[in-house]
Amino acid sequence: MKRLIMQQLIKWKDSPYRKPLILKGVRQVGKTWLLKEFGRLCYENTAYFNFDENEEYRQFFETTQSVERILQNLMLASGQKILPEKTLIIFDEVQDCPKVINSMKYFCENAPQYHVACAGSLLGIALAKPASFPVGKVNFMQVNPMTFSEFLLANGDGNLSAFMDGVDVIEPLPDAFFNPLCEKLKMYYVTGGMPEPVLMWTEARDAEAMQTALSDIIDAYERDFAKHPSVSEYPKISMIWKSVPSQLARENKKFLYRVVKEGARAREYEDALQWLVDARLVHKVYRSSAPKLPVSAYDDLSAFKIYLADVGLLRRLAQLAPTAFGEGNRLFTEFKGALSENYVLQSLVTQFETEPRYWSQVNPPYEVDFLIQRENDIFPIEVKAETNVGGKSLRKFKELFAEQVKLRVRLSLENLKLDGDLLNIPLFMADYADRLIGMAMERLGR
Repeated sequence: MKRLIMQQLIKWKDSPYRKPLILKGVRQVGKTWLLKEFGRLCYENTAYFNFDENEEYRQFFETTQSVERILQNLMLASGQKILPEKTLIIFDEVQDCPKVINSMKYFCENAPQYHVACAGSLLGIALAKPASFPVGKVNFMQVNPMTFSEFLLANGDGNLSAFMDGVDVIEPLPDAFFNPLCEKLKMYYVTGGMPEPVLMWTEARDAEAMQTALSDIIDAYERDFAKHPSVSEYPKISMIWKSVPSQLARENKKFLYRVVKEGARAREYEDALQWLVDARLVHKVYRSSAPKLPVSAYDDLSAFKIYLADVGLLRRLAQLAPTAFGEGNRLFTEFKGALSENYVLQSLVTQFETEPRYWSQVNPPYEVDFLIQRENDIFPIEVKAETNVGGKSLRKFKELFAEQVKLRVRLSLENLKLDGDLLNIPLFMADYADRLIGMAMERLGR
């Protein structure tokens, strides 16, 4: 299985400014496999330490700040060899080990010759706590679910992925590529990008095993909810999580606490929601009042949308059967195109440094699904799950913010084209939005 983040790990290894690495990502997104594979490919050997399976290892970090002594104890206890520059040291499941996280300071300052990578399922939660890690002494890297391009590679469709990689001009794609890419995207909506369900489908074509894998991941997340320090928060976290399909099925998709529970108020549930955000299990997309910089200055903190970390998890949580794959464009259009929006959001967060926003107005009602910041420009993005692509909201947005809008972007089942200042990107090319926007801007001379 090929993960594109491997190139970032190799850059980290070769960087003269390398610091101990903290790899973040939700449970079962493939962090452990990725680090072990990285060690296998790029180092003489790998020394792997799991602090959940071997809690006694934690003691080595509590009694000393000496890196050499810590490593000596780990080698003697585990029988593993650790060599400077030649061994990748993996500390796994460190989310409940603040001393291990804090020790990265000593690895950075006193022993840069050792290559250390940490991972953990709820690190986002652990790192949200004050003084959990030494500021400026670690590098961070986020592992996200597999992109559609990675799914194609896993599915044996490297030719389709290579074709998209090679698109260097904005013009309609040949049907020989367009049609199969649409079909493969439906498949991706079914499996999502979590490695195990993808593996179940791409290698065995076992829909039942794929469904079970997704259910097991959701069950594991439910168990994680119980790890919240306040017992009273657990049911709230669970209710918010289970409400996401209902939230996205609404016309404007704005998150409403009353959908979680009748009579629910923000102050009662906002901590539970923040837990899910910190854990990266959900993405929180704020409403923006205007496409201006900095984007955060124009956030309406009272209005936001919630998406799941993975489109396959959303499909499973919504209990939409995999058989929808064979029912025309149903997967694209089901519950107001929510799967398509979730998929596009997943793709955007991996390409742009600033979190996407959305824009809306109530009277008359208009809504632009996402606003993205690319360098010092902000682009409105509309997601259309069908070939019916009338874009009154994009037109209204341009009318209101003519000076700020250099290019409008629509993702749909239409072919790749630039119509005036409107760029249409086929849904299956969402991973290439950044590059295609750059090409469009160049063609427009902007």
